[in-house]
Amino acid sequence: MKKTLLAVAAVVLMTVMPSVQATVVVIDPANLIQNILTAARTLQQINNQIQQLQNEAQMLTNQAKNLTSLPFSALNQLQSALSATNQLLQQAQGLSLNLTQMETQFAQLYPAAYTASTPANQMALDASQHWQNALEALRTAAEVQSQSVQNFASDEQTLSALVNNSQSAVGALQATQATNQLLALQARQAIQAQQLQVTQDRAVALEQARQVAVHARAAEVRNRFHGTGTPYTPYSVNYYGN
Repeated sequence: MKKTLLAVAAVVLMTVMPSVQATVVVIDPANLIQNILTAARTLQQINNQIQQLQNEAQMLTNQAKNLTSLPFSALNQLQSALSATNQLLQQAQGLSLNLTQMETQFAQLYPAAYTASTPANQMALDASQHWQNALEALRTAAEVQSQSVQNFASDEQTLSALVNNSQSAVGALQATQATNQLLALQARQAIQAQQLQVTQDRAVALEQARQVAVHARAAEVRNRFHGTGTPYTPYSVNYYGN
């Protein structure tokens, strides 16, 4: 503050010097000091305003960082992984995965029982189709398992990138977006686990249905073997007339 007062006094003296050369000016010390103090207070107010503007500028900078979007998105990778698994399910052979079509096919191929009017060649064709459905269900389950294993490497890279972006986030928006993408990765893995479980359960169900059909077919074959006539009844035969 002393340096500031001396600087202001020097400015005032330099201002009045030319007038002193011409005339003698009477200086009021009290008035001079008052003017110097007023100038100092004005200078302090200006400094305060400058500091306030700097603080506001920093606040705006921080707000801009909070609104900065994350420069990384794992959406394409996640959608690609789901699409690959969905494509395997859509290409699944055998019993349809469509609910309406599956109900119709199941009722036709897996009857509760065979009747005497069912042709033998129809039962043979059904048996072949049952075996084919069970085989295709196992094939689909194995393919989905293989696709899941391939997704592990991609998931590891995506997880690493998301964690790194989350740790280096410059604002609240980037941190939130990184968290959302981590949750999306977790959701994608949960969906993949459900898809895998569906294919495995489907394979088990079709194999169990095939076994039930085998028993139904065997029961009808046994009935046809026995026939509808009077069964043979053994009795004693006297060859010598005694």
